[in-house]
Amino acid sequence: MTATRIAGWLTSLVDSAVGESAKVEIPPGASWEEAWSAAASACGGDETKLAEVVASHFDLALADLTQSEPTAVRLVPEKVARQYGVLPLRENDRHLVVATSDPSNLDMEEALRFASGRPVRFEIAPPEAIREAFDTLYSASRTLEGILERLGVNLGESVRVLSHTKSETRGKEDHQTAPVVKMTNLILHEAAAENASDIHIEPGREFGTVRFRVDGVLREYMKLPIDALNRVVSRIKVMGSLDIADRLRPHDGHASIAIGSRAYDLRISTVPTRETEKAVIRILEPESTLGLEDLQMLDHELERLRRLLAHRSGIAVVTGPTGSGKTTTVYGGIRELATGDVNIMSVEDPVEYELAGVTQIQVEPRRGVTFASALRAILRQDPDVIFVGEIRDRETAEVAVQASATGHLVLATLHAPDAVGVVSRLIDIGLDRASIATSLRGVVAQRLVRRVCAACVEPFEGSSSPKEWRLASAYGVKPKVRAPGCKHCGHTGFRGRFPIAEVLLSDRELESKITSGAPMQELEKIAISGGLRLMQEVALERVKSGETTLEEIARVLGELPAEPVRRSTSDEVLVVDDDAVNRRVARGLLEKAGFQVAEAVDGVDALEQIERGSHSLVVLDLMMPKLDGYGVLAKLRASPRTVGLPVVVLTATGDVNAEVRLMEAGADDYVRKPIEPLRFVARIKAALRRVAAA
Repeated sequence: MTATRIAGWLTSLVDSAVGESAKVEIPPGASWEEAWSAAASACGGDETKLAEVVASHFDLALADLTQSEPTAVRLVPEKVARQYGVLPLRENDRHLVVATSDPSNLDMEEALRFASGRPVRFEIAPPEAIREAFDTLYSASRTLEGILERLGVNLGESVRVLSHTKSETRGKEDHQTAPVVKMTNLILHEAAAENASDIHIEPGREFGTVRFRVDGVLREYMKLPIDALNRVVSRIKVMGSLDIADRLRPHDGHASIAIGSRAYDLRISTVPTRETEKAVIRILEPESTLGLEDLQMLDHELERLRRLLAHRSGIAVVTGPTGSGKTTTVYGGIRELATGDVNIMSVEDPVEYELAGVTQIQVEPRRGVTFASALRAILRQDPDVIFVGEIRDRETAEVAVQASATGHLVLATLHAPDAVGVVSRLIDIGLDRASIATSLRGVVAQRLVRRVCAACVEPFEGSSSPKEWRLASAYGVKPKVRAPGCKHCGHTGFRGRFPIAEVLLSDRELESKITSGAPMQELEKIAISGGLRLMQEVALERVKSGETTLEEIARVLGELPAEPVRRSTSDEVLVVDDDAVNRRVARGLLEKAGFQVAEAVDGVDALEQIERGSHSLVVLDLMMPKLDGYGVLAKLRASPRTVGLPVVVLTATGDVNAEVRLMEAGADDYVRKPIEPLRFVARIKAALRRVAAA
């Protein structure tokens, strides 16, 4: 809104009210606030007086900005309100009242009608007063506060940061604002409760997504408006001693927190995206390191692993992709070796868990502490057992071979596809075959497989699906159990994981063949004759015992993508009404408008469908058996995953107070019965537009 458009009516208005001697001077290119201020100066500097003049001229009321209702604010996205400099004041089924300083703007009126699904009425207020009230009502903290109020969450002091640093004072923003801290604590609390290994905080164009990695698969936890999400990322950076003002470079940090009586270490990583930052948090529980008996390996592999660890010298390698449990297996072995009469030292990047009785060194390349340099230093410390977090290069591999040749047992991790593949990988790194043959004592190659949920597992009965039949034919094993999914497992059918491992033990024949350059296929045959069971064989044994499924084995070993937790119904509207006629009318109108539609016959049916699906909006009747609309709304707003799901309520009442209570309870809008087709579709579209523009 520039002076070019408004100079005419505003200048003439002041001239007629104050007199031509007022001389309103609006500089070219002035903003609307500057133009208003210039006009107010001609009125003696009183912006309220100018507002009275404008209101009188257009026959409008003066706005009381202290009486802005949250139900009205929710009908106008922040971006739209900010663009036109307006403040929503109140609403009813027939119209929306907004405060503006420029009632002549027809484009603004159309945009507000489009966003709210209602005709618009104006009241007048000075632009500066509108802006000040706007910043209070639409702030990110207010947004977070509203979400927390809907969730009804009060964690109190159950989440505590155990270490703070001076970095909290960096940057200009106040990241100790209570709603931001509370939301961050809620995310951390729920991730720990779900036994998540990682939290992903991912920005989008208008909304961001918080996801948890549970049992190796990402699950959506909640969506947040992008400004609120950015505040959460900044809070995480504060906790990790990172500079919140620097958003253009990747950062790594860590923090320690307590949730209830349990302590957790957080490994924090942020990277810049196109307009903001993404954060990933690895959750580590220092007290959760397992012994070998706790790893849930089958007896055959566990016995061979113990034989491998019984060596006094040589190299023992644990291999697998990222997230396959390599460190957990190594730590389990170290705990068994740490009897108090041996000197165990490690070099890691990072040190994930503190181990009692083990001297652990953190790699710090900027300080000259690399795997190779730390390993050389360890050799002067009279160690019995050395753990190398990862063999990444030739130098580290050569020092590890040197250590193993001088009477030390070296445990190490390495990225290779399987046990025999470690030989090929070490050759690629630069070791000669003779060094590999004489130093390598054995290899553990593993993956983590999800266990079927004990709460919903059922015997495999009836006919097979095409996929089940195909997998059974390919693997030669008949499925034993199914797990359809339930609330205990997030409707995935799985809860918890266990390793499937192949354990190769070197012997003289294998050593000779490695030295002579035998192909990998021949090395594998020799290893199998020596007792090696391949991962697929081990995995199928777990299928036969009913611990997992063929689909899960195919996902992990066959590199199939993880099955989605919920079917994709992002364009689907769920109509919830016990009256079949109302459902049919609503369905017909929505399908004609281009929507996919699902139906639920009561509140219980609705919640079950919403739990399993991912709907874009819910049309909800109030009066229903089993669970009424108020009950459904309360449950939706109490769940982080559905707190932002748009809900439009069908109501037969004409009571304005009842409709206000609906909005305060979390409804995004309402439509009175009987359904008026044009108004009904307009309200649905407006609710979805508000989500997209929020």
